[in-house]
Amino acid sequence: MVLFPCDRMDSLFSPHTKLVSGPIIIGAGPSGLAVAAGLREQGVPFTMLERADCIASLWQKRTYDRLKLHLPKQFCELPRMPFPEHYPEYPTRRQFIDYLEDYRAKFDINPLFGHTVVSARYDQTSGLWRVRAAAAGGSETEYIGNWIAVATGENAESVLPDIPGLDAFGGEVTHVADYKSGEAYRGKEVLVVGCGNSGMEVSLDLCDHGARPSMVVRDAVHVLPREVLGKSTFELAVLLMAWLPLWLVDKILVVLAWIFLGNLAKLGIRRPTVGPLTLKNSTGRTPVLDYGALARIRSGEITVVPGVTRFGKGFAELADGRVISLDAVVLATGYRSNVPQWLQGNDFFSKDGYPKASFPHGWKGESGLYAVGFTRRGRSGASADAVRTAKDLGKAWKEETKPTNKPTGCHRRCISVIF
Repeated sequence: MVLFPCDRMDSLFSPHTKLVSGPIIIGAGPSGLAVAAGLREQGVPFTMLERADCIASLWQKRTYDRLKLHLPKQFCELPRMPFPEHYPEYPTRRQFIDYLEDYRAKFDINPLFGHTVVSARYDQTSGLWRVRAAAAGGSETEYIGNWIAVATGENAESVLPDIPGLDAFGGEVTHVADYKSGEAYRGKEVLVVGCGNSGMEVSLDLCDHGARPSMVVRDAVHVLPREVLGKSTFELAVLLMAWLPLWLVDKILVVLAWIFLGNLAKLGIRRPTVGPLTLKNSTGRTPVLDYGALARIRSGEITVVPGVTRFGKGFAELADGRVISLDAVVLATGYRSNVPQWLQGNDFFSKDGYPKASFPHGWKGESGLYAVGFTRRGRSGASADAVRTAKDLGKAWKEETKPTNKPTGCHRRCISVIF
Protein backbone atom coordinates (compact mmCIF):
# COMPACT_ATOMS: atom_id res chain seq x y z
CA MET A 1 0.00 0.00 0.00
CA VAL A 2 1.35 3.44 -0.98
CA LEU A 3 1.08 5.99 1.82
CA PHE A 4 0.45 9.70 1.26
CA PRO A 5 1.51 12.17 3.96
CA CYS A 6 -1.41 14.56 4.25
CA ASP A 7 0.83 17.62 4.01
CA ARG A 8 1.77 16.56 0.46
CA MET A 9 -1.77 16.65 -0.90
CA ASP A 10 -1.53 20.29 -2.06
CA SER A 11 1.61 19.59 -4.08
CA LEU A 12 0.12 16.45 -5.63
CA PHE A 13 -3.13 18.01 -6.83
CA SER A 14 -3.54 21.38 -8.58
CA PRO A 15 -6.70 23.36 -9.45
CA HIS A 16 -6.59 21.74 -12.91
CA THR A 17 -6.46 18.22 -11.49
CA LYS A 18 -9.39 15.87 -11.04
CA LEU A 19 -9.36 12.74 -8.91
CA VAL A 20 -11.42 10.06 -10.58
CA SER A 21 -13.21 7.15 -9.04
CA GLY A 22 -12.63 3.94 -10.93
CA PRO A 23 -10.65 3.50 -14.17
CA ILE A 24 -9.93 6.10 -16.84
CA ILE A 25 -10.97 4.79 -20.27
CA ILE A 26 -9.21 6.48 -23.17
CA GLY A 27 -11.26 6.24 -26.36
CA ALA A 28 -15.01 5.96 -27.00
CA GLY A 29 -14.93 3.61 -29.94
CA PRO A 30 -16.42 0.09 -29.88
CA SER A 31 -13.62 -1.21 -27.63
CA GLY A 32 -13.99 1.54 -25.05
CA LEU A 33 -17.76 1.20 -25.07
CA ALA A 34 -17.47 -2.55 -24.48
CA VAL A 35 -15.24 -2.03 -21.44
CA ALA A 36 -17.58 0.66 -20.07
CA ALA A 37 -20.61 -1.62 -20.45
CA GLY A 38 -18.86 -4.38 -18.51
CA LEU A 39 -17.96 -1.95 -15.74
CA ARG A 40 -21.48 -0.49 -15.62
CA GLU A 41 -22.98 -3.94 -15.08
CA GLN A 42 -20.68 -4.43 -12.08
CA GLY A 43 -21.45 -1.01 -10.60
CA VAL A 44 -17.89 0.24 -11.18
CA PRO A 45 -17.62 3.99 -11.89
CA PHE A 46 -15.37 5.20 -14.70
CA THR A 47 -14.29 8.28 -16.61
CA MET A 48 -14.13 8.07 -20.41
CA LEU A 49 -12.07 10.56 -22.44
CA GLU A 50 -12.74 10.96 -26.17
CA ARG A 51 -11.02 13.45 -28.48
CA ALA A 52 -13.88 13.64 -31.00
CA ASP A 53 -17.37 15.05 -30.43
CA CYS A 54 -19.09 11.68 -30.81
CA ILE A 55 -18.63 8.00 -30.09
CA ALA A 56 -17.01 5.76 -32.74
CA SER A 57 -15.56 8.71 -34.64
CA LEU A 58 -13.82 6.41 -37.12
CA TRP A 59 -17.20 5.09 -38.24
CA GLN A 60 -19.05 8.38 -38.01
CA LYS A 61 -16.49 10.73 -39.56
CA ARG A 62 -13.87 8.69 -41.45
CA THR A 63 -15.74 6.06 -43.44
CA TYR A 64 -17.22 6.12 -46.94
CA ASP A 65 -20.94 6.00 -47.61
CA ARG A 66 -21.18 2.52 -49.16
CA LEU A 67 -19.24 0.78 -46.39
CA LYS A 68 -20.72 -2.34 -44.84
CA LEU A 69 -19.31 -4.69 -42.24
CA HIS A 70 -17.04 -7.11 -44.06
CA LEU A 71 -17.86 -9.95 -41.66
CA PRO A 72 -21.24 -11.41 -40.64
CA LYS A 73 -22.88 -9.45 -37.86
CA GLN A 74 -22.51 -12.16 -35.22
CA PHE A 75 -18.74 -11.68 -35.36
CA CYS A 76 -18.97 -7.90 -34.98
CA GLU A 77 -21.42 -7.38 -32.13
CA LEU A 78 -20.30 -6.00 -28.77
CA PRO A 79 -20.58 -7.99 -25.52
CA ARG A 80 -23.96 -8.12 -23.79
CA MET A 81 -26.01 -6.80 -26.73
CA PRO A 82 -26.63 -8.59 -30.06
CA PHE A 83 -27.52 -6.78 -33.26
CA PRO A 84 -31.26 -6.35 -33.92
CA GLU A 85 -32.74 -9.41 -35.61
CA HIS A 86 -33.97 -7.39 -38.59
CA TYR A 87 -30.42 -6.24 -39.47
CA PRO A 88 -28.98 -7.93 -42.58
CA GLU A 89 -26.06 -10.34 -42.30
CA TYR A 90 -23.69 -7.53 -43.28
CA PRO A 91 -24.99 -4.33 -41.62
CA THR A 92 -24.41 -1.00 -43.32
CA ARG A 93 -22.25 1.78 -41.93
CA ARG A 94 -25.37 3.64 -40.74
CA GLN A 95 -26.83 0.55 -39.09
CA PHE A 96 -23.60 -0.12 -37.21
CA ILE A 97 -23.48 3.48 -35.96
CA ASP A 98 -27.10 3.24 -34.81
CA TYR A 99 -26.27 -0.01 -33.02
CA LEU A 100 -23.37 1.66 -31.19
CA GLU A 101 -25.55 4.63 -30.19
CA ASP A 102 -28.17 2.23 -28.81
CA TYR A 103 -25.41 0.40 -26.96
CA ARG A 104 -24.17 3.65 -25.41
CA ALA A 105 -27.70 4.54 -24.32
CA LYS A 106 -28.47 1.08 -22.92
CA PHE A 107 -25.44 1.13 -20.64
CA ASP A 108 -25.65 4.85 -19.85
CA ILE A 109 -22.16 5.64 -21.15
CA ASN A 110 -21.40 9.35 -21.18
CA PRO A 111 -17.90 10.15 -22.46
CA LEU A 112 -16.18 13.49 -21.96
CA PHE A 113 -16.10 14.55 -25.61
CA GLY A 114 -13.52 16.92 -27.04
CA HIS A 115 -10.84 15.70 -24.61
CA THR A 116 -7.60 14.80 -26.40
CA VAL A 117 -5.12 12.90 -24.26
CA VAL A 118 -1.79 14.71 -24.39
CA SER A 119 0.10 12.40 -22.05
CA ALA A 120 -0.43 9.50 -19.67
CA ARG A 121 2.16 8.29 -17.22
CA TYR A 122 2.34 6.19 -14.09
CA ASP A 123 3.58 8.13 -11.05
CA GLN A 124 5.78 5.76 -9.10
CA THR A 125 5.72 8.01 -6.03
CA SER A 126 1.96 8.19 -5.68
CA GLY A 127 1.16 4.83 -7.27
CA LEU A 128 -1.40 6.52 -9.53
CA TRP A 129 -1.90 7.26 -13.21
CA ARG A 130 -1.75 10.89 -14.33
CA VAL A 131 -3.54 11.56 -17.61
CA ARG A 132 -3.37 15.05 -19.13
CA ALA A 133 -6.15 15.90 -21.57
CA ALA A 134 -6.66 19.05 -23.63
CA ALA A 135 -10.23 20.22 -24.04
CA ALA A 136 -11.57 21.62 -27.30
CA GLY A 137 -11.05 25.17 -26.05
CA GLY A 138 -7.38 24.55 -25.29
CA SER A 139 -7.48 24.22 -21.51
CA GLU A 140 -5.83 21.17 -19.97
CA THR A 141 -6.95 19.00 -17.09
CA GLU A 142 -5.02 16.23 -15.39
CA TYR A 143 -7.07 13.20 -14.43
CA ILE A 144 -5.63 11.02 -11.66
CA GLY A 145 -6.72 7.48 -10.92
CA ASN A 146 -5.68 3.95 -10.11
CA TRP A 147 -6.16 2.40 -13.55
CA ILE A 148 -6.26 3.32 -17.24
CA ALA A 149 -7.76 1.32 -20.12
CA VAL A 150 -6.24 2.29 -23.46
CA ALA A 151 -8.97 1.85 -26.08
CA THR A 152 -7.84 4.19 -28.84
CA GLY A 153 -7.47 1.22 -31.18
CA GLU A 154 -5.48 0.24 -34.22
CA ASN A 155 -6.92 2.95 -36.50
CA ALA A 156 -6.35 6.18 -34.58
CA GLU A 157 -4.24 7.97 -37.22
CA SER A 158 -4.19 7.92 -41.02
CA VAL A 159 -1.04 6.58 -42.65
CA LEU A 160 0.24 8.99 -45.33
CA PRO A 161 2.94 7.51 -47.56
CA ASP A 162 6.03 9.50 -48.49
CA ILE A 163 5.98 9.27 -52.30
CA PRO A 164 8.33 11.62 -54.20
CA GLY A 165 6.53 14.43 -55.99
CA LEU A 166 3.14 13.95 -54.35
CA ASP A 167 3.14 17.54 -53.10
CA ALA A 168 3.64 18.75 -56.66
CA PHE A 169 0.88 16.58 -58.16
CA GLY A 170 -1.51 19.51 -58.38
CA GLY A 171 -4.73 17.48 -58.43
CA GLU A 172 -6.91 16.39 -55.53
CA VAL A 173 -5.17 14.05 -53.06
CA THR A 174 -7.45 12.43 -50.48
CA HIS A 175 -6.88 9.83 -47.82
CA VAL A 176 -9.61 7.21 -47.69
CA ALA A 177 -10.51 8.58 -44.23
CA ASP A 178 -11.89 11.66 -46.04
CA TYR A 179 -13.40 9.83 -49.02
CA LYS A 180 -17.19 9.66 -48.99
CA SER A 181 -18.43 8.78 -52.47
CA GLY A 182 -17.26 8.36 -56.04
CA GLU A 183 -19.82 10.91 -57.20
CA ALA A 184 -17.26 13.71 -56.84
CA TYR A 185 -14.91 11.82 -59.20
CA ARG A 186 -17.33 11.13 -62.05
CA GLY A 187 -15.51 11.10 -65.39
CA LYS A 188 -12.07 11.46 -63.78
CA GLU A 189 -8.89 9.39 -63.93
CA VAL A 190 -8.26 8.36 -60.33
CA LEU A 191 -5.31 6.48 -58.85
CA VAL A 192 -6.15 4.44 -55.75
CA VAL A 193 -2.95 3.76 -53.80
CA GLY A 194 -3.52 0.55 -51.84
CA CYS A 195 -5.23 -2.76 -52.51
CA GLY A 196 -6.63 -3.78 -49.14
CA ASN A 197 -10.34 -3.98 -48.41
CA SER A 198 -10.66 -0.19 -48.54
CA GLY A 199 -8.66 0.13 -51.76
CA MET A 200 -10.73 -2.55 -53.48
CA GLU A 201 -14.03 -1.12 -52.28
CA VAL A 202 -13.17 2.48 -53.16
CA SER A 203 -12.10 1.35 -56.64
CA LEU A 204 -15.44 -0.45 -57.02
CA ASP A 205 -17.31 2.63 -55.77
CA LEU A 206 -15.47 4.85 -58.27
CA CYS A 207 -16.54 2.49 -61.08
CA ASP A 208 -20.15 2.65 -59.95
CA HIS A 209 -20.02 6.46 -60.19
CA GLY A 210 -18.50 6.67 -63.65
CA ALA A 211 -14.88 7.31 -62.71
CA ARG A 212 -11.91 5.49 -64.25
CA PRO A 213 -9.84 4.05 -61.39
CA SER A 214 -6.38 2.53 -61.47
CA MET A 215 -5.41 0.59 -58.33
CA VAL A 216 -1.84 0.25 -57.11
CA VAL A 217 -0.96 -3.33 -56.16
CA ARG A 218 2.62 -3.13 -54.97
CA ASP A 219 2.83 -6.07 -52.55
CA ALA A 220 1.45 -9.59 -52.55
CA VAL A 221 -2.07 -9.80 -51.09
CA HIS A 222 -4.54 -12.55 -50.24
CA VAL A 223 -7.93 -12.12 -51.89
CA LEU A 224 -10.68 -14.48 -50.73
CA PRO A 225 -14.32 -14.75 -51.81
CA ARG A 226 -16.55 -13.15 -49.20
CA GLU A 227 -18.81 -16.21 -49.38
CA VAL A 228 -18.39 -19.80 -50.52
CA LEU A 229 -21.60 -21.49 -51.67
CA GLY A 230 -23.65 -19.02 -49.66
CA LYS A 231 -21.54 -19.45 -46.52
CA SER A 232 -19.33 -16.68 -45.11
CA THR A 233 -15.67 -17.51 -45.77
CA PHE A 234 -14.74 -16.08 -42.38
CA GLU A 235 -17.37 -18.19 -40.64
CA LEU A 236 -16.11 -21.24 -42.50
CA ALA A 237 -12.56 -20.48 -41.33
CA VAL A 238 -13.73 -20.18 -37.72
CA LEU A 239 -15.46 -23.57 -37.94
CA LEU A 240 -12.41 -25.21 -39.50
CA MET A 241 -10.05 -23.80 -36.87
CA ALA A 242 -12.07 -25.53 -34.16
CA TRP A 243 -10.98 -28.87 -35.60
CA LEU A 244 -7.88 -28.32 -37.73
CA PRO A 245 -4.45 -26.71 -37.28
CA LEU A 246 -3.99 -23.18 -38.58
CA TRP A 247 -1.62 -24.19 -41.40
CA LEU A 248 -4.17 -26.62 -42.79
CA VAL A 249 -7.00 -24.08 -42.62
CA ASP A 250 -4.75 -21.66 -44.53
CA LYS A 251 -4.19 -24.24 -47.27
CA ILE A 252 -7.94 -24.91 -47.54
CA LEU A 253 -8.69 -21.18 -47.87
CA VAL A 254 -6.07 -20.75 -50.60
CA VAL A 255 -7.46 -23.72 -52.54
CA LEU A 256 -10.99 -22.32 -52.26
CA ALA A 257 -9.72 -18.97 -53.51
CA TRP A 258 -8.16 -20.66 -56.55
CA ILE A 259 -11.39 -22.54 -57.25
CA PHE A 260 -13.77 -19.59 -56.92
CA LEU A 261 -11.57 -16.66 -57.97
CA GLY A 262 -9.08 -18.25 -60.36
CA ASN A 263 -5.46 -17.38 -60.98
CA LEU A 264 -5.18 -13.76 -59.84
CA ALA A 265 -1.58 -13.49 -61.02
CA LYS A 266 -3.03 -12.99 -64.51
CA LEU A 267 -4.70 -9.84 -63.15
CA GLY A 268 -1.49 -8.52 -61.59
CA ILE A 269 -2.31 -9.70 -58.05
CA ARG A 270 0.23 -12.00 -56.39
CA ARG A 271 -0.56 -14.18 -53.40
CA PRO A 272 1.82 -14.15 -50.39
CA THR A 273 3.71 -17.34 -49.61
CA VAL A 274 2.42 -17.19 -46.03
CA GLY A 275 -1.19 -18.28 -45.50
CA PRO A 276 -3.94 -15.66 -45.01
CA LEU A 277 -4.70 -16.38 -41.34
CA THR A 278 -1.06 -16.81 -40.36
CA LEU A 279 -0.24 -13.50 -42.07
CA LYS A 280 -3.13 -11.78 -40.30
CA ASN A 281 -2.04 -13.05 -36.89
CA SER A 282 1.62 -12.15 -37.36
CA THR A 283 1.39 -8.79 -39.14
CA GLY A 284 -2.21 -7.63 -38.90
CA ARG A 285 -2.60 -7.66 -42.70
CA THR A 286 -6.22 -8.62 -43.29
CA PRO A 287 -7.16 -10.74 -46.33
CA VAL A 288 -9.27 -8.89 -48.87
CA LEU A 289 -12.82 -10.23 -49.09
CA ASP A 290 -14.01 -9.75 -52.65
CA TYR A 291 -17.57 -8.96 -53.55
CA GLY A 292 -17.33 -7.31 -56.93
CA ALA A 293 -13.97 -5.62 -57.48
CA LEU A 294 -12.34 -8.61 -59.21
CA ALA A 295 -15.11 -8.73 -61.81
CA ARG A 296 -14.44 -5.05 -62.61
CA ILE A 297 -10.71 -5.77 -62.90
CA ARG A 298 -11.40 -8.60 -65.36
CA SER A 299 -13.69 -6.35 -67.39
CA GLY A 300 -11.03 -3.63 -67.55
CA GLU A 301 -13.06 -1.07 -65.59
CA ILE A 302 -10.43 -1.15 -62.83
CA THR A 303 -6.82 -1.16 -64.01
CA VAL A 304 -4.22 -2.84 -61.80
CA VAL A 305 -0.86 -1.05 -61.81
CA PRO A 306 2.44 -1.67 -59.94
CA GLY A 307 3.98 0.65 -57.36
CA VAL A 308 4.43 4.37 -57.94
CA THR A 309 8.00 5.70 -58.10
CA ARG A 310 7.09 9.39 -58.26
CA PHE A 311 4.37 11.89 -59.00
CA GLY A 312 4.52 14.95 -61.18
CA LYS A 313 2.11 17.64 -62.33
CA GLY A 314 -0.98 15.61 -63.23
CA PHE A 315 0.78 12.28 -63.67
CA ALA A 316 2.31 9.30 -61.89
CA GLU A 317 5.34 7.32 -62.95
CA LEU A 318 4.99 3.61 -62.22
CA ALA A 319 7.57 1.05 -61.16
CA ASP A 320 7.51 -0.52 -64.64
CA GLY A 321 8.40 2.80 -66.26
CA ARG A 322 4.95 3.70 -67.55
CA VAL A 323 3.54 7.18 -66.99
CA ILE A 324 -0.21 7.64 -66.49
CA SER A 325 -2.20 10.88 -66.51
CA LEU A 326 -4.37 11.52 -63.46
CA ASP A 327 -6.98 13.91 -62.14
CA ALA A 328 -7.02 12.71 -58.52
CA VAL A 329 -5.38 10.35 -56.03
CA VAL A 330 -7.05 8.41 -53.20
CA LEU A 331 -4.67 7.07 -50.57
CA ALA A 332 -6.07 3.78 -49.26
CA THR A 333 -2.92 3.35 -47.20
CA GLY A 334 -4.51 2.44 -43.89
CA TYR A 335 -4.26 3.57 -40.30
CA ARG A 336 -2.04 3.12 -37.27
CA SER A 337 -2.11 3.32 -33.50
CA ASN A 338 -1.13 6.64 -31.90
CA VAL A 339 -0.37 5.28 -28.40
CA PRO A 340 3.41 5.96 -28.59
CA GLN A 341 2.65 9.67 -29.04
CA TRP A 342 1.17 10.08 -25.57
CA LEU A 343 1.81 7.04 -23.33
CA GLN A 344 5.02 7.85 -21.46
CA GLY A 345 7.53 5.86 -19.43
CA ASN A 346 6.02 2.49 -20.26
CA ASP A 347 7.35 -0.40 -22.32
CA PHE A 348 4.14 -2.43 -22.51
CA PHE A 349 3.52 -1.06 -26.03
CA SER A 350 6.05 -1.40 -28.83
CA LYS A 351 7.09 1.47 -31.10
CA ASP A 352 4.35 0.60 -33.59
CA GLY A 353 1.68 1.16 -30.93
CA TYR A 354 0.73 -2.45 -30.23
CA PRO A 355 1.21 -4.44 -27.03
CA LYS A 356 4.44 -6.43 -27.15
CA ALA A 357 2.67 -9.54 -25.91
CA SER A 358 0.61 -11.26 -28.60
CA PHE A 359 -3.06 -12.19 -28.33
CA PRO A 360 -4.50 -13.35 -25.96
CA HIS A 361 -1.89 -11.97 -23.53
CA GLY A 362 -1.70 -8.33 -24.63
CA TRP A 363 -4.67 -6.97 -22.69
CA LYS A 364 -3.06 -6.33 -19.29
CA GLY A 365 0.16 -4.60 -18.29
CA GLU A 366 1.55 -3.59 -14.94
CA SER A 367 0.45 -0.94 -12.43
CA GLY A 368 -3.17 -0.86 -13.56
CA LEU A 369 -2.61 -0.55 -17.33
CA TYR A 370 -5.03 -2.27 -19.72
CA ALA A 371 -5.18 -2.37 -23.53
CA VAL A 372 -8.33 -3.12 -25.54
CA GLY A 373 -8.70 -3.27 -29.31
CA PHE A 374 -5.11 -4.04 -30.34
CA THR A 375 -5.46 -7.75 -31.10
CA ARG A 376 -5.23 -7.58 -34.94
CA ARG A 377 -8.24 -9.91 -34.85
CA GLY A 378 -11.11 -7.53 -35.50
CA ARG A 379 -14.11 -7.04 -33.28
CA SER A 380 -14.15 -10.56 -31.89
CA GLY A 381 -10.62 -10.19 -30.51
CA ALA A 382 -11.36 -6.73 -29.16
CA SER A 383 -14.52 -7.95 -27.46
CA ALA A 384 -12.60 -10.78 -25.78
CA ASP A 385 -10.11 -8.25 -24.42
CA ALA A 386 -12.93 -5.96 -23.26
CA VAL A 387 -14.60 -8.76 -21.30
CA ARG A 388 -11.33 -9.71 -19.60
CA THR A 389 -10.51 -6.09 -18.82
CA ALA A 390 -13.90 -5.23 -17.33
CA LYS A 391 -13.89 -8.39 -15.20
CA ASP A 392 -10.38 -7.74 -13.90
CA LEU A 393 -11.08 -4.07 -13.21
CA GLY A 394 -14.26 -4.99 -11.37
CA LYS A 395 -12.30 -7.35 -9.15
CA ALA A 396 -9.60 -4.72 -8.51
CA TRP A 397 -12.21 -2.06 -7.73
CA LYS A 398 -13.97 -4.24 -5.19
CA GLU A 399 -10.65 -5.06 -3.54
CA GLU A 400 -9.69 -1.39 -3.32
CA THR A 401 -13.02 -0.26 -1.90
CA LYS A 402 -13.95 -3.09 0.43
CA PRO A 403 -14.46 -1.95 4.04
CA THR A 404 -11.53 -2.22 6.41
CA ASN A 405 -11.20 -1.79 10.16
CA LYS A 406 -7.64 -0.56 9.91
CA PRO A 407 -6.86 3.06 10.89
CA THR A 408 -7.35 5.36 7.90
CA GLY A 409 -4.62 7.55 6.46
CA CYS A 410 -3.94 9.50 3.34
CA HIS A 411 -3.26 6.45 1.17
CA ARG A 412 -4.21 5.20 -2.23
CA ARG A 413 -7.47 3.60 -1.15
CA CYS A 414 -8.85 6.73 0.46
CA ILE A 415 -7.97 8.73 -2.63
CA SER A 416 -9.77 6.26 -4.86
CA VAL A 417 -13.06 6.83 -3.04
CA ILE A 418 -12.96 10.62 -2.57
CA PHE A 419 -15.61 10.95 -5.26
